[in-house]
Amino acid sequence: MFQTFDSASDPSTAAARVAKLREWLAARELDGFIVPRADQHQGEYVAPGSERLRWLTGFSGSAGVAIILADRAFIFVDGRYQLQVREQVDLGIFAIESLIENPPPAWIRQNLGKGAEIGFDPWLHTIGEVSALKKAAAKTGATLVPLADNPIDEIWTDQPAEPLAEVEIHPIAFAGELAKDKLARLAAAIAREGATHCVLTDPSSIAWAFNIRGADVPHTPLALGFAILAADGKHRLFMDGRKLSRKVEAYLTQLSELRAPDALEAEVIELARSGARIALDPVLAADKLRALVEENGGTVVLEPDPARLPRATKNQAEIQGARAAHRRDGAAVAKLLCWLDAQKPGTLDEIKAVTQLEEMRRSVGEETQMPLRDVSFDTISGAGPNGAIMHYRVSHATNRPLREGELFLLDSGAQYQDGTTDITRTVAVGKPTEEMRERFTLVLKGMIAISTLRFPAGTRGCDIDAFARIALWQRGLDFAHGTGHGVGSYLAVHEGPQRIAKTGTEKLLEGMILSNEPGYYKEGHYGIRIENLIIVTPAERPEGGDLAVHGFETLTLAPIDRRLVRPDLLSPAELEWLNAYHARVLAEIGPMVDGETLKWLEQATAPIA
Repeated sequence: MFQTFDSASDPSTAAARVAKLREWLAARELDGFIVPRADQHQGEYVAPGSERLRWLTGFSGSAGVAIILADRAFIFVDGRYQLQVREQVDLGIFAIESLIENPPPAWIRQNLGKGAEIGFDPWLHTIGEVSALKKAAAKTGATLVPLADNPIDEIWTDQPAEPLAEVEIHPIAFAGELAKDKLARLAAAIAREGATHCVLTDPSSIAWAFNIRGADVPHTPLALGFAILAADGKHRLFMDGRKLSRKVEAYLTQLSELRAPDALEAEVIELARSGARIALDPVLAADKLRALVEENGGTVVLEPDPARLPRATKNQAEIQGARAAHRRDGAAVAKLLCWLDAQKPGTLDEIKAVTQLEEMRRSVGEETQMPLRDVSFDTISGAGPNGAIMHYRVSHATNRPLREGELFLLDSGAQYQDGTTDITRTVAVGKPTEEMRERFTLVLKGMIAISTLRFPAGTRGCDIDAFARIALWQRGLDFAHGTGHGVGSYLAVHEGPQRIAKTGTEKLLEGMILSNEPGYYKEGHYGIRIENLIIVTPAERPEGGDLAVHGFETLTLAPIDRRLVRPDLLSPAELEWLNAYHARVLAEIGPMVDGETLKWLEQATAPIA
């Protein structure tokens, strides 16, 4: 199994660990320390040895920060984790703060006194984060102190070693462009930015640029490392040689000089002293890199990672791979949904649904000779009230049966070599209430609105987010998450910079893959989310129109529960879309299933009158 179900969090360990941290700080006359949930690369998934926040506090969520003072301790989480944090953290030690409404900079302005000195690890905070923290501290007369050593690493006696998973070459058939050509494009972009060099800190960008994949973190095929790209084409890749087979090493040597990871700081210092102009992404790059450049006479050029947009705008090979991956994945999901319908309510639980789906993905992958490499994230398998927890992660402690009259929300994804998938389906267990059907249909209307939208060049995610919410808003309802996130090509399931959200300021470009996932959550009762992946299509001028407009092609292929749809709430155009979508699902994945699954699929995709 790729997913485990042990929460592995013990709040009782926090007291001794926090006490040791306070001893360390007191010995160095520091008043506090900031512990982010981050590694040197700022990724969503981190290696076990980088789970410092979890080790100290017990909190296992993907976003959070702790601030430890001599007599108080605080943990900051967003709305997704308000329930989880209370279960995993010792509330006798930690007070809970909102990462959104009162983030650390705002908290510092309100709570730190004049003369306070707070330590931080400059490798674990971005340039932008440190700038905001320092400004907040300065307003109160406090000081942020960069530390040469992370105290957690010194007191965590059994800290796991750095991962050494084998690196593999990503085939050109799936990559669609040679690495040397990608690197040439990036070198030209660096020169246009007025820089001589750029430090790539995001392993997704390195994976894309060099056409490599790895397995150093859960669920995302990344090889951890850094790269310094040069406008003159003399690139350096910093990666542990123990990960590289002779074949991979020979391949990478043709593209760049290979260096050990611990050589990065010296290389940056040497370049800075030679007068280099080094581009760093303020949202991704560690503040340590900025300090190394500026303290050694170099110039920092604050520019976005040059690989982010080329990586986000998929080429034809990646698009064809995504389509194939979603057909395969749709067949597996159809098998799972057929199997779910055959189970008697109350006899099946959340964990069994997860394990069954993974097995079905594995078997379809074997049948089609495209093996399941991993799940793309920990499956959200929420029955009844657990479905109302937006980022619920089932464990043995929380596992719940699927009961009669409830809804079951299943949000899952897969990693195949030709594509990354992410799909959510909400299904009725037994007979749903009319309220459930009404709200499901309002969510469906929002998903259809995005699916059918046409928009001119220059449109941003924030410009269209409201389309997914209008039907809900009209009934005084909403959902507290973005409508869509970017998705990589056999890379991160949450990929930037593209997103459909109130904060989505990036233009939507041809070839970008995004999720389309409006929802509704009634705390303590049920959750509803319907999610398909979509790709931005080329701009075309409609007949009689004045300008070319983009649209979306839906990639995901799996039935939407017809039992939860109220046709009277759908317009004729919306009903036509749903029937056409279901006809396409049957046509494309019907040939990949047989027997009971095919019979079930024919019924599940039948037209609604």
